[in-house]
Amino acid sequence: MLREDDQNIKATKEYQLWTKCMELGEKTGCHQKPERSFYVKGYQMPVCARCVGADIGYAAGLIAYLKFGFDKLKYIAVIGAEIMFFDWYLQAIKVKKSTNIRRLLTGICGGFGICICYLKLISTCIKWIRKIL
Repeated sequence: MLREDDQNIKATKEYQLWTKCMELGEKTGCHQKPERSFYVKGYQMPVCARCVGADIGYAAGLIAYLKFGFDKLKYIAVIGAEIMFFDWYLQAIKVKKSTNIRRLLTGICGGFGICICYLKLISTCIKWIRKIL
């Protein structure tokens, strides 16, 4: 049973918006662990620190790909993805504990790299399909 204060909080539009955002964040596949998330005004962000970083990296990767193309970015893309994977791996095998700031930064690197690779794959598939048709 909720206390009266808790019921008042749940009735606010801010709380209802946060609940919807958390549901959307869950649908992205993020684990949403509270200890691996940032907080704004006392509310947990809808996705974890690494996913926030990856989203920033995706946006930066899209802009960079459109401006420079794949050939100028391919090595940076691979290194960026490796950095994120390496941090995740060290954390998973409990060699090095990651922090939310490290997760954010490695997420940016990984999101950038993965976006560049996805865009190249999509571009290649489109060219291949056009040749067939």
